[in-house]
Amino acid sequence: MFSLNGLVSLLFFVLVGVVTYWFQQPYWVLLGYAVLSVITFFCYFKDKRAAKRDDWRVQEKALHLLALLGGWPGALLGQKVFRHKTQKQPFKSILWLTVIVNIGCYVVLVTPMGREWLASYW
Repeated sequence: MFSLNGLVSLLFFVLVGVVTYWFQQPYWVLLGYAVLSVITFFCYFKDKRAAKRDDWRVQEKALHLLALLGGWPGALLGQKVFRHKTQKQPFKSILWLTVIVNIGCYVVLVTPMGREWLASYW
């Protein structure tokens, strides 16, 4: 059974895949999300392992920056899989804010409808 984090991540990748195929958008956007998600997922793993070992940690601002740049699906999955950063506020709120901002930027900058809307303001 999917968690909310897994479901949101999966639905977003499906949406990006459909937009990429249907509107013949560049595949590098989908690939970029995938690569950043894998990197971010790995960073959550590394940070969780470091927390258990009382070792050098990945800075929260680095985790948020990766999520904002497009690695948020990996961040959501990393949170769930590693049970890491799931209770800490305001971390969770900031993470969801990065998700919303990134999706908004994707819609405006990459989708044809978003670019049309943006062009109407220029």
